[in-house]
Amino acid sequence: MRLLLIILISLCVATVVRAEPPSLLQAAIKNYAADAERWAYTQTVINKDRDGKVEEEVVVRNDPSQPFEAQWTPLKINGKEPTERQVEKYRKDHDKRRKNRRPLGELLDVEKATVVEETASVVTYEVPLIKNDNQRLPPEKFRVTARVNKERRAFENVGVRLREAMRLAFVLKLKSGEADMDFGVIDPQFAPPITALRADGEGSILFVKVGGNYSATRTDFKRVKPYSERFSVKLAPLQFLDY
Repeated sequence: MRLLLIILISLCVATVVRAEPPSLLQAAIKNYAADAERWAYTQTVINKDRDGKVEEEVVVRNDPSQPFEAQWTPLKINGKEPTERQVEKYRKDHDKRRKNRRPLGELLDVEKATVVEETASVVTYEVPLIKNDNQRLPPEKFRVTARVNKERRAFENVGVRLREAMRLAFVLKLKSGEADMDFGVIDPQFAPPITALRADGEGSILFVKVGGNYSATRTDFKRVKPYSERFSVKLAPLQFLDY
């Protein structure tokens, strides 16, 4: 169940080759990256099983101004205040997950993005996944779209959809799945950060059906100075496009 959701959300934003990425999409990536690490926020994560029953609910505070090991702090786990041991375990698990996978942005072949829909206010791009070093997430199996606001030159949504059933690691068969990142305006002066994430999926592990729903809502945003600036740590813009 958790593996299924992690796979979907870690994907958790075409065929015409371009010399460079579309300028509007490139601007959205740059604008988002400029502010992504300058927001502290509270995140509420809810995991549900196939029948809609809540399996886990975790409330955490993310504060990029704190030292790296203390940036993610659980406030509530299933309605209760966490123990010191739970806080330590949660931080270690979170850090391990982030180190063992590539950010969503690094999986996107932005230079081959194409326009699939356009209105007076937004442009939606289809952005193929890269093929190199991406054996677990075959590009032909997933469709990634990014909706960009023309006036703000900023993301409104990044979505992932499974095109057809697929098998991973010979034990997990993913039959259906989708994931979304929503971006919301907190302060008109700055690019909208991610305000909500969702993932749904269904499949089987060794013939046992699994599936469920993942949702994360981010609130209580506050502008901060990133702790990483003390060490002149700079990430590429696409590395910020992640959950």
